[in-house]
Amino acid sequence: MRQKLWSATKKEKISSNLYEYEKFLSKFYNYKITKNYSKLLNWSIKNKEKFWSSIWDYCKVKGDKKYKFKYSSELFKNKFLVNSKLNFAENLLSKNDNSKAITFISENGFKETRSWKKLNYNVSKIIQSFKKIGVKEKDRVACYLPNIIETVESFLATAGIGAIWSSCSPDFGTNGLIERFGQIKPKILIISDRYYYNGKEINIIERLPFILKKIKSIKNVIIIKYPGKNYLNYNKVKGINYFKWNDLLKIKYKKIIFKKYDFEQELAILYSSGTTGKPKCICHRAGGILLQHLKEHQLHCNIKPRDNVFYFTTCGWMMWNWLVSALSSYSSIVLFDGFPMFKRNDLLIKIAEKEKITLFGVSAKYIDSLRKLNFKAKLKYKLKSLKTICSTGSPLSVDNFNYIYKNIKKNVHLSSISGGTDIVSCFVLGNIYSPVFSGQIQNNGLGMDVDVCNQNGKSIKNKKGELICKNAFPSMPIKFWSDKNHKKYKNAYFRKFKGYWHHGDYAERKNSGGYIIYGRSDATLNPGGVRLGTSEIYSVVEKFREIKESLVIGQSWDNDVRIVLFVVLNSKFNLDENLIFKIKKKIKSDASPRHVPSKIIRVTDIPRTKNGKIVELAVKNIIEGNKIKNIQALANPEILKEYKKINELKK
Repeated sequence: MRQKLWSATKKEKISSNLYEYEKFLSKFYNYKITKNYSKLLNWSIKNKEKFWSSIWDYCKVKGDKKYKFKYSSELFKNKFLVNSKLNFAENLLSKNDNSKAITFISENGFKETRSWKKLNYNVSKIIQSFKKIGVKEKDRVACYLPNIIETVESFLATAGIGAIWSSCSPDFGTNGLIERFGQIKPKILIISDRYYYNGKEINIIERLPFILKKIKSIKNVIIIKYPGKNYLNYNKVKGINYFKWNDLLKIKYKKIIFKKYDFEQELAILYSSGTTGKPKCICHRAGGILLQHLKEHQLHCNIKPRDNVFYFTTCGWMMWNWLVSALSSYSSIVLFDGFPMFKRNDLLIKIAEKEKITLFGVSAKYIDSLRKLNFKAKLKYKLKSLKTICSTGSPLSVDNFNYIYKNIKKNVHLSSISGGTDIVSCFVLGNIYSPVFSGQIQNNGLGMDVDVCNQNGKSIKNKKGELICKNAFPSMPIKFWSDKNHKKYKNAYFRKFKGYWHHGDYAERKNSGGYIIYGRSDATLNPGGVRLGTSEIYSVVEKFREIKESLVIGQSWDNDVRIVLFVVLNSKFNLDENLIFKIKKKIKSDASPRHVPSKIIRVTDIPRTKNGKIVELAVKNIIEGNKIKNIQALANPEILKEYKKINELKK
């Protein structure tokens, strides 16, 4: 029996956005107020047209709404609010006064703020500069930036003119960046000169010539200096137009007249890596993302005007998009860039106290780190403003649930959430009506018919199975970029369970309506909650003459996931410390630091199917004690005994 850790008071419930939403439904949609989340959830699933239309109205979306839906037997072909028009940026720039919109804080304490008025002012100037450069609707704008205010301004300007945003965090190496941006052929690249992590300055402007050599579509480069610093010098490439961000802001101000685009207008391309080939370029629609984020922010996380919302993220993770969208709820957002424990373990907690954070979002790994340090935040910080703690990425353990209420704050809504880059939002998350039980996510999201099924597609409860979604929802991707006939799209989500979205997570649905997430059911890696593909590691390792073959898995370890690389060496070579160092260094530079394996282990052979395909899942399951399916399909099943006996995997 899971322990109940928190319940909202009667006063908290009736003063919540969720209760106000129920009152709104009772007035306009003939809905009976229940203060019961399960009943509201069932209504939202059974009445999807009314539900998504009501989100538009309740959240006061700026735009022209058409009450029309298009149905299809294929979930991803369902369309919501057909022919409706809006501008995503206009909805995030809804305030224009001198109150605070964005706060930026670097790891070394440098702080910068942007008022709503200044934010609107700057975005207007960047829009004008984009147009002058020649950026048009549906052009791709690629950004290689840290988590700074200028990144948000770039995103809003891109969305404002109907262009398509795509970003990579600067910790991605050049090869990782080129594999992503090279597929979408951007017209313009916005790049920072450097970033900082754990006290170290990393120059990224020096990578620019190589990037431009490989991505020929880029003809314009905008350079942003790191906040509080002067511009670093850089070498120019012939045939490229260079602009400094500060110079773009010198253009004369004009009030923004936002053009309204179709609900289906492409907003952003995010990347999700797979086990083969290049990263998937997932294209998301503006209207769908806006509605989904408004729903999650206001109804699930209870974000209100003048709240201060924080999430520890880079601009290469979908949570960055989720954070920025909080501006549409008239709240302020707080950006942090750098190492979250730079010089002090309580750095982020201190920021939460000082900036009066109301929603504090972090990874499960961060919470686990605080617990292992036995850090008792409540002895040092009152955190009076803090209403909600969000945790995502990897599953939050029972111990870490208990730690939060015992050592951070007793009266706080712990809203553990789970979704992904694929939907830029959540399948399961929290609500203020229901209690919080240790180790358990409270519920599936409104309008989301989420379930857990066995391998035969049969719904199950209180057992570990596959997380699926049985209905369409507006934040489903429009498409994968350059994916003819949606072949890759359908293979990614609809191949395993026909007619249902298959997400690739192991989960358990409880009788209470809550969920336990156990981690990935496929070969995708998930260290620190950031989804990575194995293909980017393979592409580096295969270049080593010492290595004959390799296999990569994510092993569940210490309330997180660690990457393990198994290698078969060519004759005359040994896996010594020097070779391990070389492999790790190359993966770090060509992919990213997140791709670097925690363990590199020599094996005699790689398990494969009878048609020669390596089977990562079989290895992952054998070392984690899970049942191996279709072992008869393996050409060399006996080799799995070797993996099961590896002592290095037990420490």
